[in-house]
Amino acid sequence: MIGKRARNITEAQVKEHVFGVTPCNDVSERAWQKADLQWFRAKGSDTFGPMGPALVRGVDYNKLKLIGRHNGKVVQESSTEMLIFSIDNIVSYVSRYVTLEPGDVIFTGTPGTTQAMKPGDTYEVEIEGVGVLRNTVVAERR
Repeated sequence: MIGKRARNITEAQVKEHVFGVTPCNDVSERAWQKADLQWFRAKGSDTFGPMGPALVRGVDYNKLKLIGRHNGKVVQESSTEMLIFSIDNIVSYVSRYVTLEPGDVIFTGTPGTTQAMKPGDTYEVEIEGVGVLRNTVVAERR
Protein backbone atom coordinates (compact mmCIF):
# COMPACT_ATOMS: atom_id res chain seq x y z
CA MET A 1 0.00 0.00 0.00
CA ILE A 2 1.23 3.46 -0.87
CA GLY A 3 1.82 5.81 2.07
CA LYS A 4 3.11 8.95 0.37
CA ARG A 5 2.18 10.54 -2.95
CA ALA A 6 4.39 9.19 -5.72
CA ARG A 7 4.81 10.61 -9.21
CA ASN A 8 7.75 9.79 -11.51
CA ILE A 9 9.79 8.23 -8.72
CA THR A 10 12.91 6.17 -9.24
CA GLU A 11 13.32 2.60 -8.01
CA ALA A 12 15.64 3.93 -5.29
CA GLN A 13 12.84 6.21 -4.02
CA VAL A 14 10.12 3.54 -3.80
CA LYS A 15 10.85 2.55 -0.18
CA GLU A 16 10.03 6.13 0.90
CA HIS A 17 6.54 5.77 -0.62
CA VAL A 18 5.48 2.25 0.42
CA PHE A 19 3.46 2.23 3.64
CA GLY A 20 3.07 -1.52 4.05
CA VAL A 21 2.32 -4.95 2.63
CA THR A 22 -0.88 -7.02 2.76
CA PRO A 23 -1.99 -10.28 1.10
CA CYS A 24 -4.37 -9.81 -1.83
CA ASN A 25 -6.15 -12.30 -4.05
CA ASP A 26 -6.21 -11.17 -7.67
CA VAL A 27 -9.23 -13.24 -8.71
CA SER A 28 -9.79 -13.72 -12.45
CA GLU A 29 -12.61 -15.35 -14.38
CA ARG A 30 -10.71 -17.19 -17.13
CA ALA A 31 -13.66 -17.62 -19.51
CA TRP A 32 -14.31 -13.89 -19.44
CA GLN A 33 -10.62 -13.15 -20.00
CA LYS A 34 -10.66 -15.28 -23.15
CA ALA A 35 -13.98 -13.88 -24.41
CA ASP A 36 -13.50 -10.16 -23.75
CA LEU A 37 -11.21 -7.73 -25.53
CA GLN A 38 -10.74 -5.80 -22.28
CA TRP A 39 -10.23 -7.61 -18.91
CA PHE A 40 -12.35 -5.22 -16.82
CA ARG A 41 -15.12 -7.76 -16.17
CA ALA A 42 -12.77 -10.71 -15.67
CA LYS A 43 -10.60 -8.95 -13.09
CA GLY A 44 -12.80 -6.21 -11.65
CA SER A 45 -16.10 -7.82 -10.68
CA ASP A 46 -17.51 -7.59 -7.17
CA THR A 47 -15.51 -9.69 -4.65
CA PHE A 48 -12.61 -10.24 -7.10
CA GLY A 49 -9.95 -8.36 -5.10
CA PRO A 50 -10.04 -9.33 -1.42
CA MET A 51 -7.23 -7.98 0.78
CA GLY A 52 -6.06 -8.50 4.36
CA PRO A 53 -6.21 -9.56 7.11
CA ALA A 54 -3.31 -7.31 8.15
CA LEU A 55 -1.17 -4.50 6.80
CA VAL A 56 2.45 -4.89 7.92
CA ARG A 57 5.09 -2.19 7.80
CA GLY A 58 8.86 -2.48 7.80
CA VAL A 59 9.23 -5.79 5.95
CA ASP A 60 11.61 -6.25 3.03
CA TYR A 61 8.93 -6.60 0.37
CA ASN A 62 11.54 -7.68 -2.19
CA LYS A 63 12.29 -10.87 -0.20
CA LEU A 64 8.98 -12.28 1.00
CA LYS A 65 7.94 -15.92 0.74
CA LEU A 66 4.58 -16.39 -1.01
CA ILE A 67 2.34 -19.44 -0.69
CA GLY A 68 -0.95 -20.09 -2.50
CA ARG A 69 -3.25 -22.88 -1.34
CA HIS A 70 -6.26 -24.12 -3.28
CA ASN A 71 -8.55 -26.18 -1.04
CA GLY A 72 -5.64 -26.64 1.38
CA LYS A 73 -3.20 -27.91 -1.26
CA VAL A 74 -0.10 -25.81 -1.93
CA VAL A 75 -0.29 -24.76 -5.60
CA GLN A 76 2.17 -21.87 -5.52
CA GLU A 77 5.27 -21.47 -3.40
CA SER A 78 7.77 -18.83 -4.33
CA SER A 79 9.17 -15.46 -3.31
CA THR A 80 8.81 -11.86 -4.35
CA GLU A 81 12.45 -12.24 -5.47
CA MET A 82 11.12 -14.41 -8.32
CA LEU A 83 8.75 -11.82 -9.78
CA ILE A 84 9.54 -10.95 -13.40
CA PHE A 85 9.82 -7.31 -12.36
CA SER A 86 10.90 -6.27 -8.86
CA ILE A 87 8.40 -4.46 -6.68
CA ASP A 88 10.60 -1.36 -6.79
CA ASN A 89 10.49 -1.55 -10.60
CA ILE A 90 6.71 -2.03 -10.67
CA VAL A 91 5.96 0.89 -8.34
CA SER A 92 8.40 3.18 -10.15
CA TYR A 93 6.91 2.23 -13.54
CA VAL A 94 3.31 2.78 -12.42
CA SER A 95 4.27 6.19 -10.95
CA ARG A 96 5.36 7.34 -14.41
CA TYR A 97 1.78 7.09 -15.69
CA VAL A 98 -0.41 7.30 -12.58
CA THR A 99 0.01 9.54 -9.57
CA LEU A 100 -0.04 7.13 -6.64
CA GLU A 101 -1.87 8.45 -3.61
CA PRO A 102 -1.77 7.29 0.03
CA GLY A 103 -3.99 4.21 0.33
CA ASP A 104 -3.49 3.07 -3.27
CA VAL A 105 -2.75 -0.64 -3.64
CA ILE A 106 -0.81 -2.33 -6.45
CA PHE A 107 -1.45 -6.04 -7.00
CA THR A 108 1.88 -7.44 -8.22
CA GLY A 109 0.69 -10.93 -9.10
CA THR A 110 2.71 -13.98 -8.17
CA PRO A 111 5.35 -16.09 -9.85
CA GLY A 112 3.96 -19.30 -11.35
CA THR A 113 0.54 -20.39 -12.51
CA THR A 114 -2.86 -20.61 -10.89
CA GLN A 115 -5.84 -22.91 -11.30
CA ALA A 116 -9.52 -22.23 -11.95
CA MET A 117 -11.70 -21.93 -8.87
CA LYS A 118 -15.34 -22.91 -8.52
CA PRO A 119 -18.05 -22.20 -5.94
CA GLY A 120 -17.21 -23.89 -2.65
CA ASP A 121 -13.44 -23.76 -3.21
CA THR A 122 -11.22 -22.00 -0.71
CA TYR A 123 -8.11 -20.10 -1.70
CA GLU A 124 -5.42 -18.86 0.66
CA VAL A 125 -2.73 -16.30 -0.07
CA GLU A 126 0.05 -16.30 2.53
CA ILE A 127 2.88 -13.82 2.75
CA GLU A 128 5.54 -14.84 5.23
CA GLY A 129 5.61 -12.48 8.21
CA VAL A 130 2.50 -10.66 7.00
CA GLY A 131 -0.46 -13.02 7.22
CA VAL A 132 -2.87 -15.38 5.48
CA LEU A 133 -5.84 -14.21 3.42
CA ARG A 134 -8.46 -16.96 3.15
CA ASN A 135 -11.56 -16.66 1.01
CA THR A 136 -14.24 -19.06 -0.19
CA VAL A 137 -15.66 -18.86 -3.70
CA VAL A 138 -19.40 -18.20 -3.71
CA ALA A 139 -21.59 -18.18 -6.81
CA GLU A 140 -23.34 -14.88 -7.51
CA ARG A 141 -26.97 -14.80 -6.50
CA ARG A 142 -29.18 -13.61 -9.32
